[in-house]
This record gives sequence, C-alpha cells and structure tokens, in this order.
Amino acid sequence: MLPEEREIERQARQLYEALSAVETGGHPEAGDGLGRVLLEPVWAEVARARRLAVVPDAALNLVPWGALRVPLPGQGWSGRERVPLLEEKEVVEIPSATTLAVQRRRLAGRPTAARWAVIFADPVFGADDPRVAAGQRTAAAGGAGLTRDRGADPLSPRFGRLPATRREADAIAGLAPAGQVFKALDFAANREAVLSGELRRYRIVHFATHALADTRNPELSGLVLSQVDAGGRPRGGILRLPDLYDLDLAADLVVLSGCQTALGRELRGEGLMGLTRGFEAAGAPRVVGSLWRVEDRATAEIMRRLYRGMWLQGSTPAAALRAAQRAVRRDPRYRDPHFWAGFVHQGDWR
Repeated sequence: MLPEEREIERQARQLYEALSAVETGGHPEAGDGLGRVLLEPVWAEVARARRLAVVPDAALNLVPWGALRVPLPGQGWSGRERVPLLEEKEVVEIPSATTLAVQRRRLAGRPTAARWAVIFADPVFGADDPRVAAGQRTAAAGGAGLTRDRGADPLSPRFGRLPATRREADAIAGLAPAGQVFKALDFAANREAVLSGELRRYRIVHFATHALADTRNPELSGLVLSQVDAGGRPRGGILRLPDLYDLDLAADLVVLSGCQTALGRELRGEGLMGLTRGFEAAGAPRVVGSLWRVEDRATAEIMRRLYRGMWLQGSTPAAALRAAQRAVRRDPRYRDPHFWAGFVHQGDWR
C-alpha cells in the first residue's frame, strides 16, 4: 500500500529541494526514502525489467527517478546497501501510454532529416558584450568569464554569457562527419533562425543557453537567444512556449542543455505544460531536459558523452543519456546526484 497522496508529494518536493540545492548538493543517500516508498511495492516486477517507463503526476514530475535508490541485485529492501536506480535500469518519462501510441502512429514513415544536428550556443545577450564592440560575428577571446550555471532570473533583463556552451558545441560537432552539424553561434543563435523553417533539415536540435521556467504561466517559459544584433541593436531574443507550437520539426530528438528546461505547470488530466510539451507538439518524439539549475562543467561532460553514445556507439538517446550520467557519476567531482541526476529523458525510448 502506498502512503496518502499528500505524503508522497511532500517527500517528492523534499527530495527535489535536497538534490537541486546548488550550495550543498543532495547527498548520495537522499533518494533512499522516496525510492522505498514508490518502488518497493512493485520491485518484484521492476527488478526483472530492463527499462522503467514512468508516467508521473503532480509533484512526481520533479523527481529524478534515476536517483532513487534501490537494493543491489539479489538483495532485499532490508539490506543497508543501495544504489541509484540509474545503475540498474534505463528510466524514461512519458506523458501516457496512449499519447506514446498516437505519437508513434503519427510519426511512422516520416522521412529522416538530411543532416545530423543543429546547435544553438553562446548567444549574445547584451550590447556590452565584447563581440558587439568589436563588430565580430565570431566569438572574441575572453568575455564575461565562466558562469556558475545556466539558469537565469526571469525577473532580470540581464543574462551572463555562457562561453562553456561554445566548447560544448565544438565538442559535439567534433564527433560527427564534416558538414553534418551546423553551429549557430554568437549573433546567429537567434530566435529568427529557429522560426525560419530551416530546422526541418536536422535530426537533432540542441539548445545550449539560458532558460526561463515559469511554472505558474508556462506560456512565459522560454529559451534565451541573442538579445542584440551585430550593431548592438535590441532584438526579440526569447523563444517562448507559444513559438514552439508554430514549429514543424523533423527532429528525432531535442536537447535542452540549460536550467529547469523540463519543468512546467501541472494541469490535471493534461500533464506537464512546458518547453518539453511544446517541442513534442512541434514533432519531436523525445526531449532531454533538466529539472534544476545545472552546473556548467558537469553539463558539458554529460552532453559530450550523450552524443558519443548516440553517434559513435549506436545507442538510443535514452540509453546514451543513462550511460553518460553513470560515467559522470563516477567522477569524484560530480558524484553527488546534484551534478548528474538533473537531466531526464521524456518521450519515446526507441
């Protein structure tokens, strides 16, 4: 028997607050309690499966399921040693089994896009950026320095530059044959480019930038792209949720390499309304996004390993993300779930 709904939600929010804390991290054992509450009743079935597909509701949308801790193989819940579920199972989230079936029928037979990926990274957020002063369309050396994370205050008009996203784009492009990845950097990483219709040429659409997550008014959520042109003149630079519904993608995957990109507003009977839902409506059967303010260096490492798994090892996005997170978890610098558990795979696991 499960506890009452309000108790489960209390524990889910408590776990989220612990794992998402930038200052302290979540501590490896943070997923013990909720893992036992949610998984022990069905563990006899789950332990035999290779994959766990979760249809979350309410506060369970905040749970990084891969961080929930479970017994080692062959051991019961009475044992003291636990490991993250990610170590034992592939974990994906889906809106519902019905939605997944409808999506598969709708996309069956869709032609494969011609090129591998387009990456939007290192946008220009203000007229004080050195790239504006120098009149350059490629990055100037230096800049504002490495920022702490990829989040942004939705009430603030200023966004710090993210130079690590440029290195992320370069590392990903270096894994593909020449000409297969287009990097939209600097002033080219703009809203107009996203809405131009050119994205239909790419199998993967990758955004490495700041994000705005508004869980009360999801239509205000968005991805922050270049806010000025090469002359320093302001331009509309936020790609908001309503914009996504106007897209017509041929992409198999959208990767949102920013902060809180998997969050949204929970609507009873409708699921989570946010950026991931918008990209799914635009034609992407799967989206990788984040639950909290992710750390820059760990994120870049996860992304590099994600693409290596997909392109060089032939893994599905879900399997490649799991392998990337497991590898990063083994780095002593990033062992805490705060660094590796924030990214989740939403949508079709095939």
